[in-house]
Amino acid sequence: MFRFLPSMAATLLSCFLGAVLFQPAFAQPLEWPTRTVKFIVPLGAGSGADIGARLLALRLQAKWGAPVVVENKPGGDGLISISTFMSANDDHVLLFASPGSFTVHPYQHEKLPYSFERDLLPIAQFSNTIIALAASSTITAVSLKDLVERAKAYPGQLNSAVPAGIGELILDNFIKTEGLIVQKVPYRDIVQAAGDLAAGRLQFMMGSYAMLVPATQGRQATIIAVNSRKRMPKSPDVPTAVEAGFGSLELEGLVGLFGPNSMSIALREKIGRDVVIAGDDADLSERLLHTGQVLNLGGAGEFGESIKQQMEQVRAIAKFLGMKPK
Repeated sequence: MFRFLPSMAATLLSCFLGAVLFQPAFAQPLEWPTRTVKFIVPLGAGSGADIGARLLALRLQAKWGAPVVVENKPGGDGLISISTFMSANDDHVLLFASPGSFTVHPYQHEKLPYSFERDLLPIAQFSNTIIALAASSTITAVSLKDLVERAKAYPGQLNSAVPAGIGELILDNFIKTEGLIVQKVPYRDIVQAAGDLAAGRLQFMMGSYAMLVPATQGRQATIIAVNSRKRMPKSPDVPTAVEAGFGSLELEGLVGLFGPNSMSIALREKIGRDVVIAGDDADLSERLLHTGQVLNLGGAGEFGESIKQQMEQVRAIAKFLGMKPK
């Protein structure tokens, strides 16, 4: 007959107590970060995403007690930043970007080194960069209607610029809808295009409000519309593209944080919560407004849903333009 020996009972009791004692350890807050956190930004210094990344980094640095640095990786249609982010494969290296930089890639590139849905894990949405359209003073266009009329009067003679990604798709949508023929000038760093707009080498440009404002201060250019659904609070007299009668230009410049697909759910949720808490700041909101951005805080779920809506918009426009995934 099997006998339950005292020594066996003692062993089982010891195991049970050990398990109980170890349980609180799993309930402890996630110990992250343990070193410097890096935000990879696919646009150059001075862009809307760059400014937002640096403002958020300062607040998260104070909250996390670890350095948060911003590294600009412009060019290559966003693929340079993606390669930097993916090659790191590190939960301390995050991508701070607009999903619009990547949602159009399947329609533009035959072979991509990544999968947007597989390799970029939404962590938190942070803001909407106000995208606007500005015209050079050399063509005396003070409205979208003026710009369209000038482009039709001089087919193929107007030079334009737009950030790679969804912005380019939106501009193509506008050009085809209105039956225009314009030249698109490519830039490795779209921030440089603002200088050409001010100098009159570009006749119009679509980009972040923050990039366009310097060109307007000397009256070398005029912001004639914003692409967002709502007017820019700091420029209430500038109409939205929809209000001006050109709905083909509507675009919400969503920006947020992505992590590698190897990131744990717990860490993803922690960072998302921290971004929402750090971003809920009146001073931050005001500073963003001065740079052409509005807060749009949300966790992974909200960010994922916003990305889904944008992907549906991209698919509809691509179909209109006769584009198919490569």
